[in-house]
Amino acid sequence: MRQETRAFEGLYDIIKKLRSPEGCPWDREQTPRTLRGNLVEETYECLEAIDAQNPEHVREELGDLFLLTTMIAYMYEQEGLFSVADALDGIAAKLVRRHPHVFDGPRPLSSAQVLDNWARIKVEQEGRKPKDSLLDGVSRSLPPLDRACQLQKKAAQAGFDWPNIQGIMDKIQEELAESAEALGLAGPDAESPAVEEELGDLLFSVINLCRYCRADPSAALHRSNVKFLRRFTYVEGEMKKSGQPMGQETLALMNRYWEDAKAAARE
Repeated sequence: MRQETRAFEGLYDIIKKLRSPEGCPWDREQTPRTLRGNLVEETYECLEAIDAQNPEHVREELGDLFLLTTMIAYMYEQEGLFSVADALDGIAAKLVRRHPHVFDGPRPLSSAQVLDNWARIKVEQEGRKPKDSLLDGVSRSLPPLDRACQLQKKAAQAGFDWPNIQGIMDKIQEELAESAEALGLAGPDAESPAVEEELGDLLFSVINLCRYCRADPSAALHRSNVKFLRRFTYVEGEMKKSGQPMGQETLALMNRYWEDAKAAARE
């Protein structure tokens, strides 16, 4: 038996035991819906490990993802809806079916041709309904930031894209000016649909810049969150050491510690 097969069977048997009457009460209580948040959280932790270029951490986080996806599939198996094997067989068959240029006799194709074949096979062989719009294929259940990026990618595939990066940079400046104008009209403390709309356009343009530069916006924002957390925690620690309270009256001191945290990270 191959090592990979043995390892997966071991994981499957452990999950089966955990979900059994003699298993763990917490694991038995979980459902696919209760584990949705865990799935998202572990995905981002895996992204963080990849960004940190820490193979050992990546290995651990991928293991957590294997656990969650296998456990969720096993929950459906317990309900008699489909088995874990069904899910694995399904994705294996899909990969073979959608890669005829590999499995039906290798032939060179460009990445664009591969994507075109992928879309055609979904309709002609899998019976998927042809989309009325290219954008219909973008899931409405995606988080807004991810959906914006996917919408832009689909539009770009049809040639609806900026000819160069300067156009996007100019668009961001335009949206920033319109946001400032809307804020000036509404006042800084007013809740205004116009302000929300303009800020949304600004975010959409920044996401477009990420997409154009082939930077995943969710991963980029996640990295910034981690960086902010690290620096702010440093500021909290230094303020506590100095015996100074945190507040507007000590903002200058907090900014100084913030710059210290930035300098430490560069070193």
